[in-house]
Amino acid sequence: MIKRQLLAAGILLCSTVYSVKAQNVQDPSAPAPHVQSATQSYIQMLDQPNQWVDSVFHTMRRRQKIAQLFFVRAHTNLGKAYEDSVGMVIKKERIGGLVFFQGGPGRQAILTNKYQALAKVPLLIASDGEWGLGMRLDSTISYPYQMALGAIQNTDLIYQMGLQIAKDYKRIGMQMNLGPDVDINNNPKNPIINYRSFGENKYNVATKAAAYVRGMQDGGLLVSIKHFPGHGDTDVDSHYDLPQLNFTKARLDSLEMYPFRELIREGTAGVMVAHMNIPSLDKTPNLPSTLSKPIVTGVLKDELGFRGLIVSDAMEMKGVVKNFKDGTADVMGVIAGNDILELSENSKRAVKLVRKAVREDKISMGRIDTSVKKILLAKYWAGLNKKDTVDVHNVQAGVNRLESKILLQQLADASMTLLNGSGAIKALSPDQHTIILSIGSIPTTTFQEELHKYYKNSDLLNLPANADINMIKKLIGTFVSSDQVIIGIHDSRARPGNGMPLSDDVKSFISNMAYKNAVFALFANPYNLANIPGLEKSKALLVAYQKEDFMQKAAASVFKNQLAPTGKLPVSVNPSFKYGDGINITLVNSL
Repeated sequence: MIKRQLLAAGILLCSTVYSVKAQNVQDPSAPAPHVQSATQSYIQMLDQPNQWVDSVFHTMRRRQKIAQLFFVRAHTNLGKAYEDSVGMVIKKERIGGLVFFQGGPGRQAILTNKYQALAKVPLLIASDGEWGLGMRLDSTISYPYQMALGAIQNTDLIYQMGLQIAKDYKRIGMQMNLGPDVDINNNPKNPIINYRSFGENKYNVATKAAAYVRGMQDGGLLVSIKHFPGHGDTDVDSHYDLPQLNFTKARLDSLEMYPFRELIREGTAGVMVAHMNIPSLDKTPNLPSTLSKPIVTGVLKDELGFRGLIVSDAMEMKGVVKNFKDGTADVMGVIAGNDILELSENSKRAVKLVRKAVREDKISMGRIDTSVKKILLAKYWAGLNKKDTVDVHNVQAGVNRLESKILLQQLADASMTLLNGSGAIKALSPDQHTIILSIGSIPTTTFQEELHKYYKNSDLLNLPANADINMIKKLIGTFVSSDQVIIGIHDSRARPGNGMPLSDDVKSFISNMAYKNAVFALFANPYNLANIPGLEKSKALLVAYQKEDFMQKAAASVFKNQLAPTGKLPVSVNPSFKYGDGINITLVNSL
């Protein structure tokens, strides 16, 4: 019965996919897929008069208008005192919105109703959801990281993901996703973007991001692509310091800004500005791009023609407050042209300082009024002009829908990237004795369990990531010459960055097995391939991008000859593994 339900839901999901044709992401002449939304976009609405916006705007005093520009942090896992303190800020300061962080979906739905009831003007509620609600909330779905999505050749699936994420956000009362990340990760050592990027190729990044954005916006969700003008080629994390981009304007224009330009042309509702110092665009020493009028207004608004919501990156980050303290950054952010300043260190102080700047003619009220009307229009577009409450019953089930789980597995399946050995996988026999080894995970993995169902005569072995030579010798003693050996290399860290922790002895063992008859699956960021020498000589190597169960199930299906890998490597790792690599194979066995 369950299988029939899954099949029916899968058929329904596939039948609702809009006709967005997959394209060759390496072809610069290929147009981005276009889907016409059933409703007007936020950008289209900017050209039209709006009675609700005007009626609310005309009730506001100067301080209340300024407060609309500030969005503060909210949590549901920090206790009642913290929740109440946010409620007081909403009631007294009349801020424009919230950015939710850690917590749970049910708790957030309840708290959202409480907070909206305190607000004189409805709050615009946002969250970082680059891979869905699971980026911040427990008991919710985390879709694949964008690095894995960059490998997928079927943009229909990414569009569908956007639609599902829009449903999730709206189900718990949120109207804006502060994503996706459209940075081009052309620096493998990037400490902050990395797996959050669709990859190193600007056309691939723009194509995948366009499908994702379109899905969310067609689903009624506002978005904010980030981090303008491009955070992909940095080696400094702007949470802790100010990165500097020493590139020419021509380079930035042709590479880093390319996805932003394409998505602005497509009608993205919002753009988030990064905290980076960029001398070729603004020579002011130590000035973050967020606070630069030549960048925010001059480049983003005037040169690129962006008319939507301009959102600052978090104003509490060291990349901005290190050199601009005590609220100075908030005032400069408004002068620069940002419409929304998220996570000011002190929103009450910020409003006071902006009011002072207006009195001193450093900022015109006309400039602030423009931002306020854009924010109010965003609230109208998202349906906040109609008073409503979030249904707090069965919230967890509402954000863990069957069609979402099916799509999650489809995305994982489509990301599988085979770099070596189509012949070796075809040669695997379900009847031969098989060693199924997981490195980096002591408990039996999902990958092993799935393969054990198929390779009935198999032994499941595990090796810790820090194993020494004595442990490895003991393990090898269990092998026989006729064994088939399938090895999964698992990164057990919470986030799949670089620097996967493997001992030198484990790396040597992997290299030796690669020269023999082993086949491999890497459940880690593909950049880690550069630090595991010998894998380029393996009989078969499958990149599965991350540790989650849906990736392990997809990889197991490849090694059972039940899934044909179609993914293409979204980044270059070394001369052996380059952008666009990926072998397609014909299935031997059918499902």
